[in-house]
This record gives sequence, structure tokens and C-alpha cells, in this order.
Amino acid sequence: MLVLEYKAAVKKTQSQAIDEAIRTSQFVRNKVLRYWMDNRGVGKKQLYQYNTQLRAEFEFVKSLNSHATQASVENVERAINRFFDNCKNNKLGKKGYPKFKKDSRSVEYKTSGWSLHPTKRRITFTDKKGISELRLLGKWDIHTYPVQLIKRVRIVRRADGYYVQFCVKVDVTCETRTSDGEVGLDVGLEYFYSDSNGHHEENPRFLRKAEKAIKHAQRRIYTKEKGKNNRRKARGRYARKHLRVSRQREEHAKRLARCVCKANAFVAYEDLNVKGLVKNHCLAKSINDVAWASFRRWIEYFALKFDTKVVAVAPHYTSQKCSNCGETVKKGLSTRTHNCQHCGTVLQRDVNAAINILCKAKSTGGHPGSNAWGDVSSTSIGRKTSRGKKGR
Repeated sequence: MLVLEYKAAVKKTQSQAIDEAIRTSQFVRNKVLRYWMDNRGVGKKQLYQYNTQLRAEFEFVKSLNSHATQASVENVERAINRFFDNCKNNKLGKKGYPKFKKDSRSVEYKTSGWSLHPTKRRITFTDKKGISELRLLGKWDIHTYPVQLIKRVRIVRRADGYYVQFCVKVDVTCETRTSDGEVGLDVGLEYFYSDSNGHHEENPRFLRKAEKAIKHAQRRIYTKEKGKNNRRKARGRYARKHLRVSRQREEHAKRLARCVCKANAFVAYEDLNVKGLVKNHCLAKSINDVAWASFRRWIEYFALKFDTKVVAVAPHYTSQKCSNCGETVKKGLSTRTHNCQHCGTVLQRDVNAAINILCKAKSTGGHPGSNAWGDVSSTSIGRKTSRGKKGR
């Protein structure tokens, strides 16, 4: 699936209608989930039948397109299936029991409820919510794809406005690599990553640089009276600053992942349990700021684009082991230089780890990387059990 996103130019009445559609979609999802909780053992058919009952009982649900309410049921179904799969596979920790949505920010239409203008610069939503026609702003050229290939249309609310996403069913086309190298990557906090060739990519620290402005915007919220328009505007300014940092991280990770996959035929990286690592309250902010999980997702995506083999390996003791002789050299996190007393090898700590990661991937095979974005509804980076940075 290919996702094309346009900024939508909306009027005030249209924004109110979109918000109502999002709330209705959230209402259907939560009601269907409650029905499943109260009636254990019900299957897919009963969930869709209950959705039909909701449309007959509530007029505001009926005014939303039937495919949009079905998409809400599909979200519940995916959450239930994911929970049972985690239980069957004995996933460590929490199994992901389905939860109620409190602040949904999107509504999804399937193949009905909308129509594109012949110019494909406007889209009209034909249900009874009153969204009507939206003008689309953006550089993506959707003219090259027939309407029949558009399988989903989403309206997404963000801090800086509303966006329309088109999920187009197309195959990923391979591109030519510039070279056929091999590289191991060791991600970190001092550098974004260090590779086995000795290159260090600087950590941009987007949140740290914007932190002063973000805190100032946050303090401005509490100087405004609750319930007033000025307080709403202050919250919007604060949210937009966070959104800018999030976009900077994503674009940075995307650019680097593309360069790595385009220049190498084999890429080895660490199979990190980022969710577990952020439980360290001393490092949580820095780990979130460096965006390791996003970088891995883009690595796996561009691996398909450039026909690059990617392998995830366990990071255990990759910093402690000498990449030249294989002996263990104990060192603390504050020691940034690997100095082997057995063979005399002196390397920067992360470069030594990157070489070990590459050798480990080539010798054991590791876990072949999966396409994290093969399914547009999935945001996970794989189903296998991840490992932490023990002994690093």
C-alpha cells in the first residue's frame, strides 16, 4: 500500500462536521468493543450485526457512511486478533488487551462515501455529516493512479489542520542501488548511529533544541483563563511545536535510512526493545528524541525499495567483545574507547560494536528484517520478540 497525503483547506463548518464524524467513528468503535467485552465468544459476524443495530438505534451513527462505521469495527477486530495472537505466542509482558479510545483523531472511509473531482484536486464526502467538498493542497501527484486502486480514504486531524490520506494499492517498485556494500549499524545517544566503516552520524537532538520554546509555550497556556478562546489558541501553539519536532525526527530518520539502503546490499542493525529501554527515567527523553524505532521502520521499508537484505541481531555484549580477537573487554557506559589488552586494538566504542553486529549478522543470520509498512493499518516493527541492550 502507498499512502498519499494532502493538506485539506476547510471552512469552520466543515471542521465541525469532520470533528463530528471522528467522534461518531470513535463512538462506534467503543460500543462494539464494549459489546465484545460483555459477550465473550462473539465472532466477527456478531460484531458487524451489532454495528447494524447501532445504525438503526442512533441517528447520528446512521448519518455517517456505512463503510466508515465498518472500518471502526475492523479496528476492533484487529485489536482483538492482535491480543489473542500475543497470548498464543506467549509474548513477554503485557499482551495488548483492547482499550477504549478517548481521543480519536481520524475517520476512515472505504470505497464509498466519497468521490474525487475529475481534476483530483478536490474530494467530496457524500454522507450526511455535512463535510461536503474539500480542496486538497500538496505536492503528491495522485493523477497517475486510477480511482479504482484507492482502497481507503482517511481524514486525519492534527495540530496544524486537517489532512486527507489516500491508501493506494500498488506494488513497491525496486530502484537501483549506487553500490553493493555491507554495513553494521550501532545506534546510540552520543551519535545517531555509528557504522562498521567508522562513520559517525551526528545526533540532531531536535527535542533538546526546541525544549526551551516548548516549555515557554506550555507556561503560556496556564496564564490564560480556562474555557476562553485565548487558552485554546495557546494550546494550539504548544501542540504545533511538538508536531514540528515529530516531523523533524521522521524526516531525518527517513533520509538516513534511504541513504543506508541505497548504498549497501547488506545492512545489519540491533534488535532493540525500545519500549523497555524508555523505562529508564534517566534516559527516556533522550531515547525518544533519537527515534530508533522510526529509523528501523524506514530501514525495513527502503530495504524493499532497493532490494537490500537487512538483518536484526541481538545486541548482547556487542560493545564488550573485541571485534578483532573476540576477547571480552569489560567497560562501563562512560568509557567511549575500546582498548583491547589482548591484541592491542583501539577503536571508538560504537564502531567496535558496529563491526561486531555486522560479523554476528553474517555468521548467524540473525532475524531477517520484515516490511514494517506492508500493511497500512499496522504500525508495529515486527512480530518477533525484541531484545534489550543487555551488557552494553
